[in-house]
Amino acid sequence: MSWAGFKKSLLQKTGQIERTVDREFTEEEAKYRTFEKECQALQKDSKAYWDAMRAMTSAQSRLAETLEIFYGAADRASEGAMAGHAYKRSVDDLDAGFGRELDVPYRTAISEPLGKMCAYFPVVNEHISKRNKKLLDYDSARSKMRKLVDKPSEDPTKLPRAQQEHDEAKEVFDILNDQLIAELPQLLDLRVPYFDPSFEAMIRMQAKFAEEGYEKLSGVQRYFADNVRDDYAAGQLDAQVEGVLQEMKELSICGGN
Repeated sequence: MSWAGFKKSLLQKTGQIERTVDREFTEEEAKYRTFEKECQALQKDSKAYWDAMRAMTSAQSRLAETLEIFYGAADRASEGAMAGHAYKRSVDDLDAGFGRELDVPYRTAISEPLGKMCAYFPVVNEHISKRNKKLLDYDSARSKMRKLVDKPSEDPTKLPRAQQEHDEAKEVFDILNDQLIAELPQLLDLRVPYFDPSFEAMIRMQAKFAEEGYEKLSGVQRYFADNVRDDYAAGQLDAQVEGVLQEMKELSICGGN
């Protein structure tokens, strides 16, 4: 802010320059600020979601690698070893497919549209800032003119000059103010049709990932006994785990006597 602008702002804050109250603009700006904040949060959360998905598939692949080694070391011909190998193959396919089939579409349909929308905010904010500066100029010119009307100067040219400055400042401010009041609601009205394709794309990609995951991992289940799911529902698997833990506790190296 220039020295002149700072001086005007200070005079206004101290009550020496009357401040214009524009409720219509204030309401539209408040709606815009909410939209700006929500879009920026959406952009941040969408990136965090995708990073988490990438981290999840990578971690799942590493987990499967460890399990494959663990079961294979015990007995390569066992059902557990075959299940471990099948699980590793399935999650590797998911991890590769995630990067190959979903990464580019996600960036194209979701990340980039969000980025483009958020890129408008600095431009809009610049117009709002310019509007506020011109409002300050207008308020200052109006205050100066009123003072000359209330207390005429000995110089007869001062009031006409002040009137001209006032009229010019008002004209510039009105143009910027009217433009923002007209276009801010239009920007907000466009948000739904703009984000509709991205929202649909996200749902489709999430569904695709879940469906492929279910399909691939369902193939691993054939290596387990048919009664495993029923045993789990009945709480019998928990009892089996507790039984094994008890056997481990009885070992000397695990603290047994």
